Amino acid sequence: MDLEAIKRLLTLMTENDLVELELEEEGKKVRLRKGGDHAPVAPHVLVSSGNGAMPVAPAPTAAEAPAAAKRPANVVEIRSPLVGTFYAAPKPGADPFVNTGDVIGPDKVVCIVEAMKVMNEIKAEVAGKVVEVLAKNGQPVEYNEPLFLVEKTD
Repeated sequence: MDLEAIKRLLTLMTENDLVELELEEEGKKVRLRKGGDHAPVAPHVLVSSGNGAMPVAPAPTAAEAPAAAKRPANVVEIRSPLVGTFYAAPKPGADPFVNTGDVIGPDKVVCIVEAMKVMNEIKAEVAGKVVEVLAKNGQPVEYNEPLFLVEKTD
């Protein structure tokens, strides 16, 4: 099963509000599942050829771990819940959703990640002050890639 087929399955899940989808084709299994109520709603993609599952999402690099360890405990990352293109503003030429120094609430839309021509609004899910915007407008982003650093207030 190729990446385009998996993307079509993700679109099918989104359009039909599916939480989980499992498909077996030519000895290969694909299981897609969205997180629960307390987890970010992001598809977790597992691909198996029958001898074990392999996560498609990249693991954090060794360089990311030391940078995270140096941050204060109250500084958290807002991460991309999917693979796509990062947009800081609702449309070209508009002001960004958030800037460094902005105080945000959990329901504040902080960016858009476009995936397969679908514009996905990403909410902060945390209250605090934006310390740094890590992604650049129009930049491709990976699943679980840090997009913002936020100093939590709660």
